Amino acid sequence: MIHKSSIISPKAKISKQAKIGPFCFVGENVHIKENVELISNVHVEGNTIIGKGTKIFPFASIGTQPQDLKYNGEANSLEIGENNLIREYVTINPGTKGGGSKTIIGNNCLFMISSHVAHDCVVGNNVIIANNVPLGGHVTIEDSVIIGGNSAVQQFTRVGRLAMIGGMTGVLKDVIPFGLSFGNRNYLEGLNLIGLRRKKYENQKIMELNQAYKEIFRDENFHDNLSKINGQFKDNELVNEVISFIEKDKKRPICTPKK
Repeated sequence: MIHKSSIISPKAKISKQAKIGPFCFVGENVHIKENVELISNVHVEGNTIIGKGTKIFPFASIGTQPQDLKYNGEANSLEIGENNLIREYVTINPGTKGGGSKTIIGNNCLFMISSHVAHDCVVGNNVIIANNVPLGGHVTIEDSVIIGGNSAVQQFTRVGRLAMIGGMTGVLKDVIPFGLSFGNRNYLEGLNLIGLRRKKYENQKIMELNQAYKEIFRDENFHDNLSKINGQFKDNELVNEVISFIEKDKKRPICTPKK
């Protein structure tokens, strides 16, 4: 169902099961899949795919030109997965040539009011981005991350799976999987133990992860500490995930405990 007041390009691909409310705009290269709902006053343009069951609230702006002065009109795209909630005034930009030309959003995410996803970001599944949170360009947010309100994530930053960022945190350094990060300039406060238990990981696995965390970050030489525990927790997939995350990009600064 498409409201008569909305402007829809005849070239747009829109499922018959989609619902587009009043005063929306949908551009010619947009693909809207089954059971998507644009409530009202939603702007969607560019090479944008919106997955099944996603619901977009008023005054969101999706697929508009990247906020990157290097962007020169080259082809780019935005892919939004299934069953996402995109609240009022959210903005999501497509990619640029310098970052692979594609922005990707996973499934079952919640983007609260006035959050922003910049060009070339990759956001996983089951992510919650709270009010007024901007993600800079080229940011990677892994599955099940929660970012508290009024935080800001600097460009190229990585946030590992099941990490939690406290409200009003400036995220300049990569946050390990399962980490808790806070502060005006972010530091590690420990592990997201509650989140791990909610995911029903075995207590033994969590205890070993906590022990490994203390060993890795016992001093500033955490890269050396990684080599010392290498093999000690080889059967613990949680510890291996943290180690792999740190070693994947050694040029990136890693968020560490405040002390």
